Amino acid sequence: MIITRTPYRISFFGGGTDYPSWFLKNGGAVISATIDKYIYMSSRFLPPFFEKRHRIVWSKVENVDKFQEIEHPVIREGLKYLKFNQAKGLDIHYQADLPARSGMGSSSAFTVGLIHCLRKLNKNKFSKMDLALDAIHLEQNLLREIVGCQDQIACAFGGLNKITFHKNKKFLVEPLLLPPGRIDELESNLYLIYLGIDRFASQVAQKFVENFKDRKKNLNKIFSLVLDAIKILESKKNLDEFGELLHETWMQKKAVHPIISNERVEALYNTAIKNGAIGGKLLGAGKSGFMVFYVNKSNKNKFLNGIKNYLYVPFKFSFNGTNVIQKGY
Repeated sequence: MIITRTPYRISFFGGGTDYPSWFLKNGGAVISATIDKYIYMSSRFLPPFFEKRHRIVWSKVENVDKFQEIEHPVIREGLKYLKFNQAKGLDIHYQADLPARSGMGSSSAFTVGLIHCLRKLNKNKFSKMDLALDAIHLEQNLLREIVGCQDQIACAFGGLNKITFHKNKKFLVEPLLLPPGRIDELESNLYLIYLGIDRFASQVAQKFVENFKDRKKNLNKIFSLVLDAIKILESKKNLDEFGELLHETWMQKKAVHPIISNERVEALYNTAIKNGAIGGKLLGAGKSGFMVFYVNKSNKNKFLNGIKNYLYVPFKFSFNGTNVIQKGY
């Protein structure tokens, strides 16, 4: 049995510039970090004693004889893409620390974790970038999902990184080099708050992407904030400026398309600012899921008391990316 563990991610800056429809013409970059919340994927060859050849366990339990009968689109198309032998029975199980469709890169973490698990079961050789590129191909080209490219790379590599998207379809992952103690300070000033779920990312992303051609000024500003944030993180400047940039990037993202926000999102954001947050943003495509806020430690108690009606999810950064936590054939 192979078990992989793949982290969720928080996207801080640059979101939107990682969509091919933007970066193939303009280039793009993001700053993102993976956290200690994970998707777990297990796979093994199923012994030939069961009524059905393959068993797939997610929110449903599927027992099928052929891959094309599998309901889960990522698993079905992933097995076909990786050219698995249908004659060998497969047992695939999925578990997760956070809900799907919550803005944490869950769909890409699922895809990366699945490909990693299956490639390891097949004893293939591959790199982290191979896993990311496979996941991008599966989501964008085979499933025709309207998704960017940052989540797959972030989940594969792990860590706090600048990810650059070049016009020639090449990607560059650069870990940020923070002064001693800076990562701990940043981590302790960030708060992850859950709003609930009411959307599919690709449905919101479709309308968001359609506005790119009319919002070039806003997307250029979103891109420039990546460079501004790196200057703050890698220096000894007051880290509160990072929070101010989070507020600015959230304003710019809403300007690209207001569909990403709603009354519930705005209510939480205003409550957070009123209770000491310097800035924050909704994670993912929009409308629901998780929000991240930057709060100076002097306002920690005020902030937590002010948002007590919402679900606060403590976290720490994770630096390993997708990895195998159990291996046995």
